[in-house]
Amino acid sequence: MVNLMYLVFIAMMALNMSKEVLTAFGLMNEQFEESNTGAKENNTSLYTALAAKAGESGGEFAAAKVVADKVKALSDNFVSYIGALKGDITKDVEKTEAGKLPYEAMDKGDKIDEMWFAGDGYSKKGEEIVATIEKYKNDMKAAVGTDKKYKGIINELDNKFNTSDVKDGEGVTKKYLDYHYKGFPAIASLTKLSAMQNSAEVIETNVYNAALGKAAVATASMSKYTAIVVLDKNAYFQGEKVTGKVVLGRYDPDTKPTSFSGPGKIENGQAVINMVAGGVGEQGIKGQFTFVEDGKTIPLPFEGKYVVVPRPNSATISADKMNVVYRGVPNPISVSFAGIADNKVSASAPGMSSAGKPGKYVLNPGGGNTVMVNVTGTLPNGDKVADKKEFRIKGLPAPTGKVRGEIAAKGPKSNLEVVTISATMEDFDFPVSVNVTQFNVKVPGQPTVVVSGNKMDGRAKSAIAKAQKGDVVVISEIKASFSGIDQRAKAVSACTFEIQ
Repeated sequence: MVNLMYLVFIAMMALNMSKEVLTAFGLMNEQFEESNTGAKENNTSLYTALAAKAGESGGEFAAAKVVADKVKALSDNFVSYIGALKGDITKDVEKTEAGKLPYEAMDKGDKIDEMWFAGDGYSKKGEEIVATIEKYKNDMKAAVGTDKKYKGIINELDNKFNTSDVKDGEGVTKKYLDYHYKGFPAIASLTKLSAMQNSAEVIETNVYNAALGKAAVATASMSKYTAIVVLDKNAYFQGEKVTGKVVLGRYDPDTKPTSFSGPGKIENGQAVINMVAGGVGEQGIKGQFTFVEDGKTIPLPFEGKYVVVPRPNSATISADKMNVVYRGVPNPISVSFAGIADNKVSASAPGMSSAGKPGKYVLNPGGGNTVMVNVTGTLPNGDKVADKKEFRIKGLPAPTGKVRGEIAAKGPKSNLEVVTISATMEDFDFPVSVNVTQFNVKVPGQPTVVVSGNKMDGRAKSAIAKAQKGDVVVISEIKASFSGIDQRAKAVSACTFEIQ
């Protein structure tokens, strides 16, 4: 696209200023602006996804979120500034009845020449423009830092926002704005500014993708591991031996620390604990693994707790899948009483039934926001003990629409014509099948097409065939059927496909 622009510029320099050339610039500007709109929406989705990751994870994506926050602010401000320059160019231009700019009438560049230049140099406005471009470039480079993951982005910034002097075809050195904008038709300058906005949007996209990838790599680093204390049981009688192990979160037998300090010894990449329980009450276990990574020593401290009790007095109730129960699915519940056999323990709650094994239940919560699980245990001497636990009830998450398995995919038109539209219950641990039965396809400039099933039909393919490079096709109003859950009217979110 940029190369095509320069070919047209050369043609203009040769005074071949036909109406067709001016119209070509106008159409090119429309394409850039459509692409910029799609890129802005895509960037919003990427930023939202990254922010959600940062909020949900244990801090692995925090650094990526910091970079994203800086880049988003810089990009938004710069694109808005360029938008204001475009507004200055078109401020007094009357649009056609169709709402478009009169491309063929925008063959003069007097407004830019008067505002941006003074004699052989820049006016104050021209100096401001160059300074703004340089500040954006330098601030963006500072925001992403020197990490090798962003090396390509640094090169993009240097190449696409280079305001150095330029030699023209005759070997004459000209200032940046003079070479690119002075004496050119207004529609040509408008298109060049739209292209600059597009470059900023694309770089913002690349930063988000690199930041997400960098954070994912960081989560695999040894410095991100968490040591977990796993005891053979949660409560012990006074004087009884406490047995268990301290393991790494990945449970990788090839992960071997260089040293370990704590109540045990290293065996197969984990610390095996063997000690005598202390007095009645809460006791602590702590120590430290030491690893060497990239020549650096990385300490990994751990700390856990256990309770010493004189006799069983409380139940352990946990949801097998999560800390809450979901309305509309059978939630597996495990119930036990410390020191009491599973066949001597019973549990009850509204919507709860036995799963066929001692200590195993299925809970199908009804109305309300919470459900109380009551547990009764029979001690060896026949005494009864009781406990209860309240669980929060949550509704099922909304399904996420996907094209080619992605929320925002990119590729050629031929790829989009044969993809399958799907929907998934993101981050939902229950076995659920989702089958898309209908969706809408919206190609820019084309009527919305309603498609039955999960693949493009003839009408949809015809609309896609008319899409242009940079167009963002929106898949919306997705309808689906579900199995494995009681899912009646959950809306499926939209997804997009950018034509390349």
